[in-house]
Amino acid sequence: MSSVARVTTITVRSETSFEDAVAVGIARAAQTLRHVSGAWVKEQKVEATEGKITGWSVTLEVSFVLE
Repeated sequence: MSSVARVTTITVRSETSFEDAVAVGIARAAQTLRHVSGAWVKEQKVEATEGKITGWSVTLEVSFVLE
């Protein structure tokens, strides 16, 4: 049996960690997209204020299987 997947790009910000940003992004994508099968972390960034990290951002390429 064959399957076809599509990829969409999302950006997520967390005030906790990169891991949290990825988890939040996958959970949110799954609310809108059916059959989310994985994601590739395309980019990571941090925000800093006065030398302290204040935010973590990731750009995800989310894959989902088409029906």
